Amino acid sequence: MAPVTTIGFDADDTLWQNLHFYRLSEERFTALLADYAEGPNLTDRINAVERRNLAIYGYGIKSFTLSLIETALEVTDGRLPAKTIEQILAIGREMLVHPVDLLPHAESAIRALKEHHRLVLITKGDLFDQERKIAASGLADNFDAIEIVSEKDTNTYRRIFSRHGDGPQRAVMVGNSLKSDIVPALEAGSFSVYVPHEIDWALEEADEPITNPRYRRIRDLGELPTTISGLPL
Repeated sequence: MAPVTTIGFDADDTLWQNLHFYRLSEERFTALLADYAEGPNLTDRINAVERRNLAIYGYGIKSFTLSLIETALEVTDGRLPAKTIEQILAIGREMLVHPVDLLPHAESAIRALKEHHRLVLITKGDLFDQERKIAASGLADNFDAIEIVSEKDTNTYRRIFSRHGDGPQRAVMVGNSLKSDIVPALEAGSFSVYVPHEIDWALEEADEPITNPRYRRIRDLGELPTTISGLPL
């Protein structure tokens, strides 16, 4: 087996915090709609609307904000006050300008690995917002390529690892989402390293591929350089 030459990194909740801000925004939204629905039920309603809208709006804060408004309209039977719509829009705007908080060991792991590997940032979501976070992270110059895609599937990884590396067989994908970062990269033929985040998103759930010989799981990015160096040659 040829050595790994290329490492792909997910961005949101792998290199920096993301879902944390979504959860805080959901809490504010729940408080706004407290007269119409209880928190747990409202979360289920939001997830259902988001799942329905992904094919239309895609991923990201703008999509999330539209789904919040749609959820609020459903919960209130179309009687949502204009003032509440303004408040929901304000929640979305605040999310779009929130500072980027790097996760532990993100910068040190990237700097250690870039000496002997091609690094590719592979993220999905709204183009403007992802570009903003990448620039604000201070990590952009460490990557040999940056790909912002609408979806992460098997063909995405085949295409990206062939374009920016030596093919998926000589690549590793690192991320916190089993559904988007791990399973499709394995299906493309690459290694995958799962870095669980403290918050899971219901729309990104998938079974952990523990029997796949090219799958690894680590506690945090501090373990990544050793894990990469231990992959079979």
